[in-house]
Amino acid sequence: MTTSAVSLRSVWKRFGKTEAVRGIDLDVPDGSLTGFIGPNGAGKSTTIRMIMSIIHPDEGSVQVLGANAIAAKDRIGYLPEERGLYRRMRVREFLKFMATLKGLPAAGLDARVNAWLERVQLTEAAKKRCQELSKGQQQKIQFIASVIHDPELIILDEPFSGLDPVNARLINRLIRDLHEAGRTIIFSTHVMHQAEQLCDRIVLINRGQKILDASMPEIYARFDPRTVQVEPSSHDPAEAGRLGALPGVERAQWNPERHAAELTIARDFDPQDVMRAAIALMPVRTVELRKTTLDDVFVELVGEDMPSSEESGNG
Repeated sequence: MTTSAVSLRSVWKRFGKTEAVRGIDLDVPDGSLTGFIGPNGAGKSTTIRMIMSIIHPDEGSVQVLGANAIAAKDRIGYLPEERGLYRRMRVREFLKFMATLKGLPAAGLDARVNAWLERVQLTEAAKKRCQELSKGQQQKIQFIASVIHDPELIILDEPFSGLDPVNARLINRLIRDLHEAGRTIIFSTHVMHQAEQLCDRIVLINRGQKILDASMPEIYARFDPRTVQVEPSSHDPAEAGRLGALPGVERAQWNPERHAAELTIARDFDPQDVMRAAIALMPVRTVELRKTTLDDVFVELVGEDMPSSEESGNG
C-alpha cells in the first residue's frame, strides 16, 4: 500500500473575501515527483505555504511526514517563491549556517558544501559574498541551501523562475537525481514542458480548486490527442488556410520550425478523417496525430489564457 508524504483534507484558506484555496483534498505519494501547475493566483503557493505551516488553513487538515512541517522541519527541504540570501555573508559560510540550522553537525560540512558547489558549477564562488553573485548564481545557492541536509521531502516553489536555459537544465537534472535517490519532491511551476519532462504526477489548481490530479500516463490516456500536424510538400504557410477550412478543424496554425500546419480538431470529429481529407486536399510530406502535451491539457481545462514560461507570481 502506497503511503502519503503529504495529505490535505478539505482545506480552505481565505484572505478577506478572497477564497485562495477552496476545499482541496490531496495526497502526495511517498517517493513521487509531483508538479503543481496552474495560472497566476490559482492557489499553488498558498497551498505550499500551508503544507509548510507558514500559514494555517481556515478549515481542514494538513499532514506532512506523519505530523506537520514544524515537527518534521529537519526532514524537509524548502525553496520558497520569495528568494532571500544573507547578502553580506560569504557563500561557504551561508551554506554551512543553513546546514547547521537543519541539524547537521559541523564535522564534514566543508566537504559537503564543496561537493554541492561543484555539482552546480560554482566552486569559484565559495569565498564570494552572496551579494556579488548574479541572480542565477544566487538561485543555485538557495537551491543548495534547501537540499544540503539531504531531506526526505523537497518542496520547490517556482525553482526555474529567472533561470537561463543552461541553469534551468542543470536544476532539472539535480531534481531528477534527487528523485531517483528516493526523495519525494513537490514543485510548482509555470513552465509546462519542465513539469512534463520531470513529473510522474501532476496536480492542476485553478481558482483555488484542484481540477486535475493524475499520473502522467493517466493524463495521456484521458486526454485524447486533438492536434493533427500536416507538412505540405510546398512548405507554403498559406496552405494552413486551406487546411483550416476542412470539416472538423477548429483552428489552423502554421509552425515555421516544422514547416507544418497544426490543426486543432473538434471533439465530435475523428482526427483520422481529417488526416485523410488533408492528404486528399494537397500533396504532403507528413501527416501525423501529435501527442497530447501538458500545454494542451492546461488549455483544455483552464482556457486560452496560458501563462508564458517567463511569468511568475503569487500562485
